[in-house]
Amino acid sequence: MFERLGIHAVMVDAERVRAWTADVDHAADPGDNAARLELIRALEELKCAAEGLQADLAFDVDAAMREVAAERGVPEVRQGQGVAAEIALARRESLHRGEQHLGLAKVLRGEMPFTREAFRAGRLTEWRATIIARETACLSRKDRLEVDRRISGDAETLEQMGDGELGNAVRRLAYQLDAEAWVTRRRTAESERRVTLRPTPDVMSRLSAELPASQGVAVIKTLGEHADSLRANGDPRSRQQLMADTLVARLLGIEQPTRLPVVTHVVVADDVLFGTREEAGQLTGYGPIPAELARELTKAASKQGLAQLRRLYVRPDSGRLVAADSRSRCFPEGLGALIELRDQVCRTPWCDAPIRHRDHPNPVVAGGETSEDNGQGLCEACNYAKEAIGWRVRPSPGDRHTLEITTPSGRTYHSTAPPAPRWRVDLHFPVLVAA
Repeated sequence: MFERLGIHAVMVDAERVRAWTADVDHAADPGDNAARLELIRALEELKCAAEGLQADLAFDVDAAMREVAAERGVPEVRQGQGVAAEIALARRESLHRGEQHLGLAKVLRGEMPFTREAFRAGRLTEWRATIIARETACLSRKDRLEVDRRISGDAETLEQMGDGELGNAVRRLAYQLDAEAWVTRRRTAESERRVTLRPTPDVMSRLSAELPASQGVAVIKTLGEHADSLRANGDPRSRQQLMADTLVARLLGIEQPTRLPVVTHVVVADDVLFGTREEAGQLTGYGPIPAELARELTKAASKQGLAQLRRLYVRPDSGRLVAADSRSRCFPEGLGALIELRDQVCRTPWCDAPIRHRDHPNPVVAGGETSEDNGQGLCEACNYAKEAIGWRVRPSPGDRHTLEITTPSGRTYHSTAPPAPRWRVDLHFPVLVAA
Protein backbone atom coordinates (compact mmCIF):
# COMPACT_ATOMS: atom_id res chain seq x y z
CA MET A 1 0.00 0.00 0.00
CA PHE A 2 2.74 2.46 0.97
CA GLU A 3 4.73 1.78 -2.18
CA ARG A 4 1.69 2.45 -4.37
CA LEU A 5 1.26 5.82 -2.68
CA GLY A 6 4.94 6.66 -2.96
CA ILE A 7 5.36 6.67 0.84
CA HIS A 8 8.22 5.01 2.66
CA ALA A 9 7.24 2.75 5.53
CA VAL A 10 8.09 4.07 9.00
CA MET A 11 9.21 1.79 11.80
CA VAL A 12 6.91 2.15 14.80
CA ASP A 13 7.30 0.08 17.96
CA ALA A 14 5.41 -0.10 21.26
CA GLU A 15 7.88 2.19 23.05
CA ARG A 16 7.40 4.94 20.48
CA VAL A 17 3.61 4.66 20.60
CA ARG A 18 3.66 4.83 24.40
CA ALA A 19 5.68 8.04 24.08
CA TRP A 20 2.91 9.45 21.88
CA THR A 21 0.38 8.41 24.52
CA ALA A 22 2.38 10.23 27.18
CA ASP A 23 2.47 13.35 24.97
CA VAL A 24 -1.31 13.22 24.55
CA ASP A 25 -1.77 12.65 28.27
CA HIS A 26 0.23 15.82 29.06
CA ALA A 27 -1.10 17.91 26.17
CA ALA A 28 -1.85 21.56 26.93
CA ASP A 29 -5.04 23.37 25.97
CA PRO A 30 -4.54 24.90 22.47
CA GLY A 31 -6.12 28.12 23.70
CA ASP A 32 -9.08 28.76 21.38
CA ASN A 33 -12.02 26.80 20.02
CA ALA A 34 -10.79 26.72 16.43
CA ALA A 35 -7.57 25.06 17.54
CA ARG A 36 -9.42 22.76 19.94
CA LEU A 37 -11.77 21.53 17.22
CA GLU A 38 -8.90 21.03 14.80
CA LEU A 39 -7.10 18.97 17.45
CA ILE A 40 -10.26 16.90 18.07
CA ARG A 41 -10.39 16.12 14.33
CA ALA A 42 -6.68 15.25 14.21
CA LEU A 43 -7.03 12.96 17.22
CA GLU A 44 -10.00 11.22 15.58
CA GLU A 45 -7.87 10.60 12.47
CA LEU A 46 -5.05 9.29 14.67
CA LYS A 47 -7.47 6.98 16.49
CA CYS A 48 -8.77 5.56 13.20
CA ALA A 49 -5.27 5.12 11.80
CA ALA A 50 -4.20 3.34 14.99
CA GLU A 51 -7.14 0.94 14.69
CA GLY A 52 -6.20 0.33 11.07
CA LEU A 53 -2.65 -0.54 12.10
CA GLN A 54 -4.03 -2.82 14.81
CA ALA A 55 -5.99 -4.70 12.15
CA ASP A 56 -2.89 -5.21 10.00
CA LEU A 57 -0.88 -6.36 13.02
CA ALA A 58 -3.66 -8.78 14.01
CA PHE A 59 -3.53 -10.30 10.52
CA ASP A 60 0.24 -10.72 10.78
CA VAL A 61 0.01 -12.25 14.26
CA ASP A 62 -2.52 -14.79 13.00
CA ALA A 63 -0.40 -15.69 9.95
CA ALA A 64 2.77 -16.10 12.05
CA MET A 65 1.05 -18.25 14.70
CA ARG A 66 -0.53 -20.45 12.06
CA GLU A 67 2.88 -20.93 10.45
CA VAL A 68 4.43 -21.97 13.77
CA ALA A 69 1.53 -24.36 14.44
CA ALA A 70 1.93 -25.92 10.98
CA GLU A 71 5.65 -26.48 11.60
CA ARG A 72 4.77 -28.27 14.83
CA GLY A 73 2.42 -30.59 12.98
CA VAL A 74 -0.81 -29.16 14.39
CA PRO A 75 -3.80 -30.15 12.20
CA GLU A 76 -4.87 -27.31 9.92
CA VAL A 77 -8.29 -27.07 11.53
CA ARG A 78 -6.62 -26.17 14.88
CA GLN A 79 -3.81 -23.94 13.67
CA GLY A 80 -5.63 -20.70 14.44
CA GLN A 81 -6.96 -21.80 17.83
CA GLY A 82 -6.41 -19.21 20.54
CA VAL A 83 -5.18 -16.43 18.22
CA ALA A 84 -8.30 -14.29 18.56
CA ALA A 85 -8.12 -14.73 22.34
CA GLU A 86 -4.54 -13.40 22.37
CA ILE A 87 -5.57 -10.40 20.28
CA ALA A 88 -8.58 -9.77 22.53
CA LEU A 89 -6.40 -9.73 25.64
CA ALA A 90 -3.96 -7.33 24.00
CA ARG A 91 -6.87 -5.02 23.07
CA ARG A 92 -8.46 -5.40 26.53
CA GLU A 93 -11.74 -6.74 25.18
CA SER A 94 -13.82 -9.92 25.10
CA LEU A 95 -12.99 -12.92 22.94
CA HIS A 96 -16.08 -12.21 20.84
CA ARG A 97 -14.81 -8.71 20.03
CA GLY A 98 -11.35 -10.12 19.35
CA GLU A 99 -12.81 -12.59 16.85
CA GLN A 100 -14.68 -9.76 15.11
CA HIS A 101 -11.52 -7.66 14.90
CA LEU A 102 -9.44 -10.53 13.49
CA GLY A 103 -12.18 -11.38 10.98
CA LEU A 104 -12.24 -7.77 9.80
CA ALA A 105 -8.45 -7.74 9.51
CA LYS A 106 -8.49 -10.79 7.24
CA VAL A 107 -11.20 -9.35 5.01
CA LEU A 108 -9.43 -5.99 4.69
CA ARG A 109 -6.08 -7.56 3.82
CA GLY A 110 -7.39 -10.07 1.32
CA GLU A 111 -10.49 -8.60 -0.28
CA MET A 112 -10.92 -4.89 0.47
CA PRO A 113 -7.74 -2.94 -0.35
CA PHE A 114 -9.44 0.46 -0.78
CA THR A 115 -11.29 0.18 2.53
CA ARG A 116 -8.07 -0.88 4.22
CA GLU A 117 -6.26 2.10 2.73
CA ALA A 118 -8.92 4.55 3.97
CA PHE A 119 -8.83 2.88 7.38
CA ARG A 120 -5.05 3.10 7.69
CA ALA A 121 -5.12 6.73 6.55
CA GLY A 122 -7.49 7.67 9.39
CA ARG A 123 -10.45 8.46 7.14
CA LEU A 124 -12.63 5.55 8.23
CA THR A 125 -13.56 4.28 11.69
CA GLU A 126 -13.33 0.62 12.61
CA TRP A 127 -17.12 0.44 12.91
CA ARG A 128 -17.67 1.83 9.41
CA ALA A 129 -15.07 -0.55 7.97
CA THR A 130 -17.01 -3.31 9.72
CA ILE A 131 -20.24 -2.13 8.06
CA ILE A 132 -18.70 -2.51 4.61
CA ALA A 133 -17.25 -5.93 5.46
CA ARG A 134 -20.48 -7.15 7.06
CA GLU A 135 -22.77 -6.08 4.23
CA THR A 136 -20.57 -7.77 1.59
CA ALA A 137 -20.06 -11.03 3.46
CA CYS A 138 -22.47 -12.85 1.13
CA LEU A 139 -20.59 -11.90 -2.05
CA SER A 140 -17.88 -13.69 -3.98
CA ARG A 141 -14.34 -12.32 -3.72
CA LYS A 142 -14.65 -10.76 -7.17
CA ASP A 143 -17.90 -8.96 -6.32
CA ARG A 144 -16.58 -7.89 -2.94
CA LEU A 145 -13.56 -6.31 -4.60
CA GLU A 146 -15.91 -4.45 -6.94
CA VAL A 147 -17.98 -3.07 -4.05
CA ASP A 148 -14.75 -2.08 -2.31
CA ARG A 149 -13.53 -0.23 -5.39
CA ARG A 150 -16.79 1.61 -6.03
CA ILE A 151 -17.59 2.49 -2.41
CA SER A 152 -14.15 3.07 -0.87
CA GLY A 153 -12.24 4.03 -4.02
CA ASP A 154 -13.40 7.62 -3.59
CA ALA A 155 -12.06 8.39 -0.11
CA GLU A 156 -13.45 11.93 -0.11
CA THR A 157 -17.04 10.78 -0.70
CA LEU A 158 -16.64 7.83 1.67
CA GLU A 159 -15.50 10.14 4.47
CA GLN A 160 -18.65 12.27 4.14
CA MET A 161 -21.12 9.37 4.42
CA GLY A 162 -23.03 8.67 7.61
CA ASP A 163 -23.23 5.15 8.99
CA GLY A 164 -26.77 4.56 7.71
CA GLU A 165 -26.02 6.06 4.32
CA LEU A 166 -22.93 3.90 3.97
CA GLY A 167 -24.74 0.72 4.92
CA ASN A 168 -27.58 1.40 2.47
CA ALA A 169 -25.16 2.17 -0.36
CA VAL A 170 -23.24 -1.07 0.20
CA ARG A 171 -26.44 -3.14 0.43
CA ARG A 172 -27.87 -1.69 -2.79
CA LEU A 173 -24.66 -2.35 -4.69
CA ALA A 174 -24.28 -5.85 -3.27
CA TYR A 175 -27.85 -6.73 -4.28
CA GLN A 176 -27.22 -5.31 -7.75
CA LEU A 177 -24.12 -7.48 -8.20
CA ASP A 178 -25.54 -10.73 -6.81
CA ALA A 179 -29.23 -10.86 -5.91
CA GLU A 180 -29.15 -14.63 -5.37
CA ALA A 181 -26.47 -14.32 -2.70
CA TRP A 182 -28.69 -11.86 -0.87
CA VAL A 183 -31.59 -14.30 -0.89
CA THR A 184 -29.32 -16.99 0.55
CA ARG A 185 -28.07 -14.57 3.18
CA ARG A 186 -31.61 -13.70 4.21
CA ARG A 187 -32.47 -17.36 4.69
CA THR A 188 -29.32 -17.89 6.73
CA ALA A 189 -30.10 -14.87 8.90
CA GLU A 190 -33.61 -16.17 9.55
CA SER A 191 -32.16 -19.47 10.74
CA GLU A 192 -30.04 -17.54 13.27
CA ARG A 193 -32.97 -15.71 14.92
CA ARG A 194 -32.43 -15.34 18.64
CA VAL A 195 -33.40 -13.58 21.86
CA THR A 196 -30.84 -12.01 24.23
CA LEU A 197 -30.87 -10.14 27.52
CA ARG A 198 -28.46 -7.39 28.58
CA PRO A 199 -28.36 -5.23 31.72
CA THR A 200 -28.99 -1.50 31.30
CA PRO A 201 -28.66 1.42 33.75
CA ASP A 202 -31.05 1.98 36.68
CA VAL A 203 -31.57 -1.74 37.35
CA MET A 204 -33.34 -2.28 34.04
CA SER A 205 -32.64 -4.85 31.34
CA ARG A 206 -32.86 -4.89 27.56
CA LEU A 207 -34.60 -7.91 26.03
CA SER A 208 -33.72 -8.03 22.33
CA ALA A 209 -35.03 -10.28 19.59
CA GLU A 210 -33.41 -10.81 16.18
CA LEU A 211 -36.42 -11.61 14.00
CA PRO A 212 -37.25 -11.66 10.30
CA ALA A 213 -38.28 -8.14 9.28
CA SER A 214 -41.94 -9.02 8.71
CA GLN A 215 -42.26 -10.64 12.14
CA GLY A 216 -40.57 -7.72 13.88
CA VAL A 217 -42.89 -5.22 12.22
CA ALA A 218 -45.93 -7.35 13.09
CA VAL A 219 -44.92 -7.66 16.76
CA ILE A 220 -44.31 -3.94 17.31
CA LYS A 221 -47.51 -3.03 15.41
CA THR A 222 -49.62 -5.44 17.47
CA LEU A 223 -48.19 -4.16 20.76
CA GLY A 224 -48.78 -0.57 19.69
CA GLU A 225 -52.37 -1.15 18.62
CA HIS A 226 -53.18 -2.96 21.86
CA ALA A 227 -51.63 -0.14 23.89
CA ASP A 228 -53.64 2.46 21.96
CA SER A 229 -56.82 0.51 22.65
CA LEU A 230 -56.13 0.35 26.39
CA ARG A 231 -55.31 4.07 26.56
CA ALA A 232 -58.54 4.88 24.70
CA ASN A 233 -60.41 2.98 27.43
CA GLY A 234 -58.79 5.07 30.16
CA ASP A 235 -55.70 3.11 31.17
CA PRO A 236 -53.39 5.67 32.88
CA ARG A 237 -50.14 4.00 31.78
CA SER A 238 -48.12 5.51 28.95
CA ARG A 239 -48.09 3.88 25.51
CA GLN A 240 -44.55 2.58 26.01
CA GLN A 241 -45.38 1.20 29.46
CA LEU A 242 -48.41 -0.59 28.07
CA MET A 243 -46.42 -2.09 25.19
CA ALA A 244 -43.77 -3.38 27.62
CA ASP A 245 -46.37 -4.76 30.08
CA THR A 246 -48.33 -6.41 27.27
CA LEU A 247 -45.17 -8.08 25.96
CA VAL A 248 -44.42 -9.59 29.38
CA ALA A 249 -48.03 -10.65 30.02
CA ARG A 250 -48.46 -12.34 26.63
CA LEU A 251 -45.08 -14.07 26.66
CA LEU A 252 -45.61 -15.46 30.15
CA GLY A 253 -49.34 -16.10 29.76
CA ILE A 254 -50.31 -14.30 32.94
CA GLU A 255 -53.20 -12.05 33.92
CA GLN A 256 -52.24 -11.33 37.54
CA PRO A 257 -49.24 -11.81 39.90
CA THR A 258 -48.37 -15.48 39.89
CA ARG A 259 -45.61 -17.94 40.61
CA LEU A 260 -43.54 -18.62 37.54
CA PRO A 261 -41.39 -21.68 36.82
CA VAL A 262 -38.31 -19.44 36.71
CA VAL A 263 -35.81 -19.51 39.58
CA THR A 264 -33.36 -16.70 40.19
CA HIS A 265 -30.48 -16.24 42.64
CA VAL A 266 -29.75 -13.12 44.67
CA VAL A 267 -26.46 -13.08 46.57
CA VAL A 268 -26.37 -10.46 49.31
CA ALA A 269 -24.62 -9.81 52.64
CA ASP A 270 -26.77 -10.89 55.60
CA ASP A 271 -26.69 -7.50 57.37
CA VAL A 272 -27.79 -5.89 54.11
CA LEU A 273 -30.69 -8.32 53.91
CA PHE A 274 -31.69 -7.39 57.46
CA GLY A 275 -31.57 -3.69 56.60
CA THR A 276 -28.69 -2.67 58.92
CA ARG A 277 -26.28 -1.84 56.10
CA GLU A 278 -26.48 -0.72 52.45
CA GLU A 279 -24.46 -2.67 49.88
CA ALA A 280 -25.28 -3.94 46.40
CA GLY A 281 -26.45 -7.51 45.96
CA GLN A 282 -25.81 -9.72 42.92
CA LEU A 283 -28.68 -10.92 40.73
CA THR A 284 -27.60 -13.95 38.72
CA GLY A 285 -27.87 -13.29 34.99
CA TYR A 286 -27.96 -9.52 35.49
CA GLY A 287 -25.32 -8.13 37.86
CA PRO A 288 -25.32 -5.73 40.86
CA ILE A 289 -28.70 -4.57 42.19
CA PRO A 290 -29.51 -2.09 45.00
CA ALA A 291 -29.95 -3.48 48.50
CA GLU A 292 -33.53 -2.17 48.49
CA LEU A 293 -34.43 -4.31 45.47
CA ALA A 294 -32.75 -7.38 46.97
CA ARG A 295 -34.87 -6.96 50.09
CA GLU A 296 -38.02 -6.42 48.02
CA LEU A 297 -37.45 -9.63 46.02
CA THR A 298 -36.70 -11.60 49.18
CA LYS A 299 -39.72 -10.23 51.04
CA ALA A 300 -42.10 -10.95 48.17
CA ALA A 301 -40.85 -14.53 47.81
CA SER A 302 -40.81 -15.15 51.58
CA LYS A 303 -44.43 -14.10 51.97
CA GLN A 304 -45.45 -16.91 49.65
CA GLY A 305 -43.03 -19.42 51.14
CA LEU A 306 -40.94 -19.56 48.00
CA ALA A 307 -37.54 -18.29 49.15
CA GLN A 308 -34.74 -20.70 50.03
CA LEU A 309 -31.54 -19.67 51.80
CA ARG A 310 -28.04 -21.06 51.51
CA ARG A 311 -25.16 -19.83 53.66
CA LEU A 312 -21.93 -18.85 51.96
CA TYR A 313 -18.78 -18.88 54.09
CA VAL A 314 -16.02 -16.31 53.70
CA ARG A 315 -12.70 -15.60 55.41
CA PRO A 316 -13.19 -12.88 58.04
CA ASP A 317 -9.84 -11.23 57.22
CA SER A 318 -10.15 -10.98 53.42
CA GLY A 319 -13.79 -11.73 52.61
CA ARG A 320 -12.70 -14.55 50.27
CA LEU A 321 -15.53 -16.98 49.50
CA VAL A 322 -14.38 -20.41 50.69
CA ALA A 323 -17.43 -22.68 50.97
CA ALA A 324 -21.19 -22.93 50.62
CA ASP A 325 -24.02 -25.01 51.97
CA SER A 326 -25.43 -27.25 49.30
CA ARG A 327 -28.83 -28.93 49.16
CA SER A 328 -27.32 -31.60 46.97
CA ARG A 329 -25.38 -34.63 48.22
CA CYS A 330 -23.33 -34.45 45.02
CA PHE A 331 -20.19 -32.50 46.00
CA PRO A 332 -19.25 -31.45 42.45
CA GLU A 333 -22.61 -29.71 42.06
CA GLY A 334 -22.16 -27.75 45.27
CA LEU A 335 -18.57 -26.88 44.39
CA GLY A 336 -19.62 -25.79 40.90
CA ALA A 337 -22.27 -23.51 42.38
CA LEU A 338 -19.65 -22.03 44.72
CA ILE A 339 -17.31 -21.28 41.80
CA GLU A 340 -20.10 -19.58 39.84
CA LEU A 341 -21.15 -17.50 42.84
CA ARG A 342 -17.52 -16.47 43.38
CA ASP A 343 -16.67 -15.62 39.75
CA GLN A 344 -20.09 -14.20 38.69
CA VAL A 345 -19.06 -13.96 34.99
CA CYS A 346 -16.41 -15.52 32.74
CA ARG A 347 -12.99 -15.23 34.40
CA THR A 348 -11.09 -14.33 31.23
CA PRO A 349 -9.99 -10.68 31.60
CA TRP A 350 -12.36 -8.22 29.85
CA CYS A 351 -14.90 -10.94 29.05
CA ASP A 352 -18.26 -10.33 30.74
CA ALA A 353 -20.05 -13.30 29.17
CA PRO A 354 -22.21 -15.58 31.36
CA ILE A 355 -20.51 -18.66 32.80
CA ARG A 356 -21.25 -21.77 30.78
CA HIS A 357 -18.40 -24.12 31.79
CA ARG A 358 -16.82 -25.00 35.14
CA ASP A 359 -13.17 -25.48 34.27
CA HIS A 360 -9.98 -26.85 35.86
CA PRO A 361 -7.24 -24.24 35.20
CA ASN A 362 -4.67 -26.94 35.94
CA PRO A 363 -6.18 -29.87 33.97
CA VAL A 364 -7.04 -33.10 35.76
CA VAL A 365 -4.89 -35.02 33.25
CA ALA A 366 -1.93 -32.95 34.44
CA GLY A 367 -2.62 -33.70 38.10
CA GLY A 368 -4.97 -30.79 38.81
CA GLU A 369 -7.35 -31.22 41.73
CA THR A 370 -11.09 -30.74 41.71
CA SER A 371 -11.11 -27.91 44.22
CA GLU A 372 -12.25 -24.32 44.63
CA ASP A 373 -8.68 -23.06 44.16
CA ASN A 374 -8.30 -25.04 40.94
CA GLY A 375 -11.66 -24.03 39.51
CA GLN A 376 -12.89 -21.19 37.34
CA GLY A 377 -16.07 -20.24 35.56
CA LEU A 378 -15.69 -19.63 31.82
CA CYS A 379 -17.91 -18.91 28.85
CA GLU A 380 -17.90 -21.60 26.19
CA ALA A 381 -15.72 -19.68 23.73
CA CYS A 382 -13.01 -18.83 26.28
CA ASN A 383 -12.88 -22.42 27.52
CA TYR A 384 -12.23 -23.68 24.01
CA ALA A 385 -9.68 -20.94 23.34
CA LYS A 386 -7.52 -21.97 26.31
CA GLU A 387 -7.14 -25.44 24.79
CA ALA A 388 -4.73 -23.99 22.21
CA ILE A 389 -1.16 -25.30 22.38
CA GLY A 390 0.98 -23.12 24.62
CA TRP A 391 -1.92 -21.69 26.63
CA ARG A 392 -1.45 -22.09 30.40
CA VAL A 393 -3.62 -21.06 33.36
CA ARG A 394 -2.51 -21.62 36.95
CA PRO A 395 -3.79 -20.49 40.37
CA SER A 396 -1.72 -17.65 41.82
CA PRO A 397 -1.37 -16.51 45.47
CA GLY A 398 -3.58 -13.62 46.57
CA ASP A 399 -6.15 -12.48 49.12
CA ARG A 400 -8.84 -13.29 46.58
CA HIS A 401 -8.85 -16.16 44.12
CA THR A 402 -6.35 -15.21 41.41
CA LEU A 403 -5.32 -16.95 38.20
CA GLU A 404 -2.19 -16.37 36.14
CA ILE A 405 -2.81 -16.71 32.41
CA THR A 406 0.13 -17.26 30.06
CA THR A 407 -0.62 -17.11 26.34
CA PRO A 408 1.25 -18.93 23.56
CA SER A 409 3.17 -15.72 22.77
CA GLY A 410 4.48 -15.59 26.34
CA ARG A 411 2.37 -12.65 27.55
CA THR A 412 1.02 -12.92 31.10
CA TYR A 413 -2.29 -11.69 32.50
CA HIS A 414 -3.91 -12.02 35.92
CA SER A 415 -7.58 -12.60 36.68
CA THR A 416 -8.82 -11.90 40.21
CA ALA A 417 -12.27 -12.88 41.42
CA PRO A 418 -14.65 -9.99 42.23
CA PRO A 419 -14.60 -8.79 45.86
CA ALA A 420 -17.07 -10.48 48.17
CA PRO A 421 -18.99 -9.04 51.14
CA ARG A 422 -17.79 -10.21 54.56
CA TRP A 423 -20.83 -12.49 54.87
CA ARG A 424 -23.06 -13.66 52.09
CA VAL A 425 -26.42 -15.29 51.73
CA ASP A 426 -27.59 -16.90 48.50
CA LEU A 427 -31.37 -16.67 48.14
CA HIS A 428 -33.06 -18.52 45.33
CA PHE A 429 -36.74 -18.31 44.54
CA PRO A 430 -39.24 -18.15 41.67
CA VAL A 431 -39.59 -14.69 40.16
CA LEU A 432 -42.84 -12.85 40.87
CA VAL A 433 -44.13 -10.90 37.90
CA ALA A 434 -47.18 -8.66 37.75
CA ALA A 435 -49.24 -8.48 34.59
